[in-house]
Amino acid sequence: MNKKKFILPKFILYTYKCYKPYFLLAFLNCIFLAGFAVYNAYFLSIIISFLEKGVYLNALYMGLFLVIINLIFNLLSKLFNRLIEVAKEKMEDAIDRDVAKKLMNTSFEHLEDPSYLDLKERAEMAIKNMGVVYQTITDLADAFQYAITLIGLGAIMILFDYRLILILLVAIVFNVLLVILSLKLQLKFYNNLIPINRKFHYYFTALLNEKTGKDYRMYSIGEFVEGKFEKFIGASLHQVTNLLRTDAFISSSLEIVKYIEMALVYAIVAVKTINEGLSISTFSLYIATAISFSTSVSAIIDKGMNLIQYDNFATPLMELIGISKEEDKKSGLKFEGPIRSIEFKNVSFSYPKSEAIILNDVSFKMNDKEKISIVGLNGAGKTTMVKLLSGLYKPQKGEILVNGVDISLYDYDSYIKEISTVFQDFKLFAYSLKENILNIENGSDEDAYNAACLVGLKEKIDSLPDGINTLYTKSYDEGGIELSGGEAQKVAIARALASGSSLIILDEPTAALDPLSEADIYENFNSLVKDKAAIYISHRMSSSVFCDRILVIDNGRVIDFDTHKMLMKKKDSLYYKLFTSQAKNYAG
Repeated sequence: MNKKKFILPKFILYTYKCYKPYFLLAFLNCIFLAGFAVYNAYFLSIIISFLEKGVYLNALYMGLFLVIINLIFNLLSKLFNRLIEVAKEKMEDAIDRDVAKKLMNTSFEHLEDPSYLDLKERAEMAIKNMGVVYQTITDLADAFQYAITLIGLGAIMILFDYRLILILLVAIVFNVLLVILSLKLQLKFYNNLIPINRKFHYYFTALLNEKTGKDYRMYSIGEFVEGKFEKFIGASLHQVTNLLRTDAFISSSLEIVKYIEMALVYAIVAVKTINEGLSISTFSLYIATAISFSTSVSAIIDKGMNLIQYDNFATPLMELIGISKEEDKKSGLKFEGPIRSIEFKNVSFSYPKSEAIILNDVSFKMNDKEKISIVGLNGAGKTTMVKLLSGLYKPQKGEILVNGVDISLYDYDSYIKEISTVFQDFKLFAYSLKENILNIENGSDEDAYNAACLVGLKEKIDSLPDGINTLYTKSYDEGGIELSGGEAQKVAIARALASGSSLIILDEPTAALDPLSEADIYENFNSLVKDKAAIYISHRMSSSVFCDRILVIDNGRVIDFDTHKMLMKKKDSLYYKLFTSQAKNYAG
């Protein structure tokens, strides 16, 4: 088993690069607070010394001076806190933006990997729930401050009596052992809670999701989901109860050690004061020094142990960032469009962590501006081919050549601009219809409107008060509209057509359309895509008639690639059986 690396230095360097001003403010604040702690310890003893000597006026002046200094300190402390709070928000925003950018560039295959999703869940929990970014830097700054304080206080204590240091060191050992025990239990709690929370979140989302709301109200699945929901609430509460019980025991033990430690310190200072006839001001100085020293040491231990804990919390985030760096897609050949040819050469593919072969030695070539249909039974590998061509996955064997070059050699951003895909599970966003179609904020109303009209949305758009600028969904505005499944699918197709890319991929694009809308898109298919290349996937075989050639997939293999006319001559072929079977249903 590999020993876990201490990742906190790398994490701190990463946060420093995201927003440097925060660290400068935190460093200045540390020096400021440490200096003030030592100053107060000395100054109080000076006032007491004046009182002992009967120089009351000087004691009064010094007291007033101490009050003024403390007032100034409080004002400066508030100013520092305000500046640090603002800098903290800016730093967290910078980190959020950077993490989001890196996650968006992470290979799509990770988004379907449960282990990656768990990693992402732990990273999000660390950032949002644990506040690991802010807490790490704050505790690091505090530890630095206490360390500076200890240098000044430690020198005073060693000169007075070395036994004070020995007592405090023994107490430190007990504190460290108890805190280590607490950290181990917290880490165990954290690791146990993550999988419970992910399942809890799934069922919680299912209960609130409007898309599943009808199902769990209509069927007994509702009671089942609620039962699961309550089960994971109970499991979470059990973990939290165990942690709180243990924390209470450890906290009590730490308090006991602290009181024993301070009792011994008071005893030593008192005995030495009596035996050596020391002044009250000296007694006050060393007691205050010992208390401050003990408090600072305890704080450093606490901050140090917190940093070890934050190291565990920060690890998932740094792993996510590491994955993104390893998969930098912004390097490579700049793709010079348009797409003129597509060729699969002996491509084989299985999904990660699965032994099932989805594509097996697939080879075919698609010519310039050609429009092809990919047909086959469910699970034949049709959508997988689209994912591979789009660069969402990489084949285990073989090559995918576009314009004669392996797509893995292209700069991903410049390559993917030439491909527009409407997947089965397409997504529209809570933006205006125009923004959903054009994917930009200040696009042309006319361009978006024309694209919408091409797919049959003219009447719908014209009926809306804000036309093409109407907001989709009521998530952020009561004036937003909800679209039917067919209307939303038309918007997705319009988005693909308006993109300006040279290849259009439609993966089951008419599944939610009514028969008339479907027939309209089929009949106008070639005019819709114009001079672009197109790949069309559909279970409705009538769509193949409008394509130049049909690629037939069966169990991950290419078994035919020809025109509709030629394929229909093969009476024993899969394509002929599929087409005639559907034709009979329509005829009936």
